[in-house]
Parts: sequence; structure tokens; C-alpha cells
Amino acid sequence: MAADKTASESLVELGGGGRLSDLAYQRILEGLFERRLPAGAFVSQNELVQLLGIPVAPLRDALRVLEAEGVLTIHPRSGIQFVKPGLELTRSTYQFRTIVERAAVRVYAETADDDELAEIAARHRVAMTRIESNGLDAATIAELEALEQLLHNSVIHSLSNPLIETTYRRMHNYLRLVRLDRKLTVPLALRSLREHMEIITACQQRDPDKAEAALQAHFTAALQRHMGMF
Repeated sequence: MAADKTASESLVELGGGGRLSDLAYQRILEGLFERRLPAGAFVSQNELVQLLGIPVAPLRDALRVLEAEGVLTIHPRSGIQFVKPGLELTRSTYQFRTIVERAAVRVYAETADDDELAEIAARHRVAMTRIESNGLDAATIAELEALEQLLHNSVIHSLSNPLIETTYRRMHNYLRLVRLDRKLTVPLALRSLREHMEIITACQQRDPDKAEAALQAHFTAALQRHMGMF
């Protein structure tokens, strides 16, 4: 009982009074993304309580949500098995992204704010210059992830569709799992940023056909890079 109370207090402190089940959901995903929970791990409920500092009740709620989203499988009286990224999950993730974002980037190319596009482009150029001069460090890798989310979330947001945005956020969890084992090098980072710049430039030119083609090329290249890991 005391352990559960401590875990509950920890979650409240973390979330500033947010719903414990939502905080538990985030804590589980953080455990996966930070590799404290290896992809494909099979663990008991009690092990999760101890490892992540999550009390039992919100843990169960969060696990049910994550099972519905395909991140894990609950085996009654046995344990919880987390998904292990592989070829099928990688293909499915990029197929989903391609279908949704090809439509979205056409809208984005026609409606995106000029100042927003200029800011996104400027941040990409700064990141490329930094990588060319200093290589990859923790801060630069964090900025790459931020730029990835900034561009693609902006594209999705242009549709003004909350159902698509919610589904896309869930898909991003799969994408982060797929990327856990990738080896990021300077050439790969620069290639990805240049692919982004092709998309951004097409949007600045207000050319939806060119923007869609650039996005398709980016996803095709990214999928090939990921498939090389398996």
C-alpha cells in the first residue's frame, strides 16, 4: 500500500494534478522510448509498477488504452508483452503516413502561413550548418526530432481534422518505436533535412504537385533507410 501511495504521489507531482491514467500512459511510453522497457519485453504488472512508479489502478487503465492502440498485448494471469518493431510495423507506419500526408501537404502548400514556412526553413538551415560543422551531439539530435515533428505536425494540422490529428499522434508512437534501433549518422541526418527542405520549398512556391512529390520521395527514402535495419 505504501509503495502505491508513493507512486501515486510521484505521478501527481509529475503531471501537476492531471489524470493519473493519462500520466501512466505517458510514463509507459517514456519507458519504451528511453529503453528502460525493451521493445518486445514481456513483463508482469507488478514489475511495471516497480519499474515505472505507477500505481496499479491507473496502470491498468493505461494498459487497456495502449493495447487498443496496438502497442502491447495483455495476457491475463500471465503478463504484458510490448510490440517489437519489425518489417510489417515499419511498412504499415509509413503506408499510413503516406496516405494521410500526401493529401495534407497539398492543403498545406496552398494555405500555410508565409512566416511559418520561413521559420521552419530557417531552423532546418541552421541545423544543417550545425551538423556540417560539428557533427551530431545530443542537443542536435533533439533538434532533429523537434524539426521532424514541427514539419509533419504542421502539415497534418492544415487539415483541421481532430480525428486525423488524434490518430496521427498515436501513429507517431509507432514511428518512435521503429526508430529506436536506427543508427543516425551525419550523412543520414543531412539527407533527411534536405528532403524536408524540398517539401518546404515546394510549399513556399505554392506548388501542391511538387510538394506531394517531394513528400512521397521523402517517405520512400525514409522507408528504405529503416528497412535496411532489418
